Amino acid sequence: MRRCASVSPHVNDGCQSNTIPVKRQRQSGNEKPKESMAQDEASASLSVTMDKPVCFIDTDSDGKLCVQQSALQILQQIQQPVVVVAVVGLYRTGKSYLMNRLAGKQTGFALGSTIESKTKGIWMWCVPHPTEAGTTLVLLDTEGLGDVDKGDPKHDINIFCLAVLLSSTLVYNSRGTIDNKAIMELQYVTELTECIKVKSSDKDADDSTEFVKFFPSFIWAVRDFTLELKINGKDATEDEYLDFALKMKHDNFCKFVFNDSSVKRLKDGYTVTGRVLGHLAKTYVDTISSGSVPCLENAVIAMAMIENEAAVKVGLQVYQSGMEKLKDSFPLELKDVSSKHQDLSSTATQAFMKRSFRDTEGKYLKSLEEKINELFNGYLCKNEQASKRRCEDLLSSLSAPMMEKLKKGFYANPGGYDLFCKDLEDIGKRYNSQANKEVKAEEVLEEFLKQKSVDSKAILQADKKLSEKEKKIKKEMEKAALLHQEIKAKEEKQRQLEEKMEAERQSNEERMRQMKEKMDEEMRLQKEETEHAMDKKLREQADLMQKGFKEKADMMKQEIEELRRRSTEAENNRAKEFALILENSSRRHEETMALMMQNHREQMMAILDKNTKSSDDCCIM
Repeated sequence: MRRCASVSPHVNDGCQSNTIPVKRQRQSGNEKPKESMAQDEASASLSVTMDKPVCFIDTDSDGKLCVQQSALQILQQIQQPVVVVAVVGLYRTGKSYLMNRLAGKQTGFALGSTIESKTKGIWMWCVPHPTEAGTTLVLLDTEGLGDVDKGDPKHDINIFCLAVLLSSTLVYNSRGTIDNKAIMELQYVTELTECIKVKSSDKDADDSTEFVKFFPSFIWAVRDFTLELKINGKDATEDEYLDFALKMKHDNFCKFVFNDSSVKRLKDGYTVTGRVLGHLAKTYVDTISSGSVPCLENAVIAMAMIENEAAVKVGLQVYQSGMEKLKDSFPLELKDVSSKHQDLSSTATQAFMKRSFRDTEGKYLKSLEEKINELFNGYLCKNEQASKRRCEDLLSSLSAPMMEKLKKGFYANPGGYDLFCKDLEDIGKRYNSQANKEVKAEEVLEEFLKQKSVDSKAILQADKKLSEKEKKIKKEMEKAALLHQEIKAKEEKQRQLEEKMEAERQSNEERMRQMKEKMDEEMRLQKEETEHAMDKKLREQADLMQKGFKEKADMMKQEIEELRRRSTEAENNRAKEFALILENSSRRHEETMALMMQNHREQMMAILDKNTKSSDDCCIM
């Protein structure tokens, strides 16, 4: 082990003072997990650099804690993961000085030279992390504890609780020696289990064993260390004394904090960004101000709802913006629209997955899926409308000469019916060669032929060149031709339906793949969190046994067994939740496909029915 004590000038009183990190307890839940795709994206996300700190949490006119809107607006812009370092301790012990050093500045957080507490509430300073690219360092300077002039005895514990709840590393700053008095001043730590709940259920249950998962990394910094360094009457180095006092050492205070502080995470390893930190602060402060005890589980539930609703909006925005660009190219072939839909649907789901958190019932993913399908159907309609307009314009242009002949009575002469049929056939051939890829080509042609059948009947009836028998035959042939075109239009609809079914099948496969990947990642983080907590407990137990505290070690063993039981139960419940989500998603897909298949069968029956009445001959086409 390397041992070193850092020395820094104390700007408050002009004298030298040693700032010595004494005790550090590693936070199990805040260990850095393996990098994920979501974290890679976060590294390139927006960050904010502040020139000076701002008030984050203050007291209103009624004396209740409140979050400053200006600070929330700053945090809202930070989409990077955040390392949150909070400093707590008795007032006038130089906490603000430490935080200024962490910010790389000599000034910033307010410093005072009197016995009056200078910092009020909690102040915040967001700066780029000096050693972790793509990460923002959030420094929280808290109001000094133990100021009797505050009046409200609960104020100190509320400030301390907020520092614990919001930070990933908690620095406890004190002056003097590590003696019984110094330990007693840590009363706020011992009272945490009464002021913070891990779970909302089982009001009387002891969930103190769960704190190991969520308690931030703890650093005890002892300042103004002026004792004669002796152990049992023998001279000792600073490091030897520190090792004797609390079995701890460290290189340089700032370097140590930077290198060992982890990104703030919620339960199951969910990465906290500046935006999420702001929501958490608002949730905790509102809870404390209402007189209730802040609950980690409730905060996670509230955060999950906020983030999942936002994740749906993000996913929809990704999908809609892409489809809006595609809409400018309408009309397109169905396969082109479907292909783009699949790509954007996958990208939208991916964006949702990166932001979503504990969508335990899969209802938010379901909402995204339903809204995307609704939008997709809307874009299909718009594409069909554009295709219909183009086809109608094309037919109007191609049939213009024929319409001119109709106006002039060209087809009213004997033999006019055959001439009309010939012109109509030519229009059909030219139309098919130019509009064969339009989604509404067959349907528009069917409607056009039905409209022209009115003129056809009138011309046929007036044609004196044809006998009554010939007219009857011509009439039946025309009906067969119209029926033939109607069948072609239905067959095209059927082909398009089959294409949509295939697109839905592929989209569902991709969606299920991404869901499985997301669930595996969440399960991995949950397991990793449990393993770190278990490792911490086991090391504590081994340390107790080594020092001869067998009774306490046995009690610790019971805690470990209880932690192991709860963790196994939580993992099993999470696995069941994931299985249910996949099952529900699969069932929704099956229901969608069943409706499509029903539509498919009905269209097939209609085609078969029409085919029984159709004829192989066609005069018009």
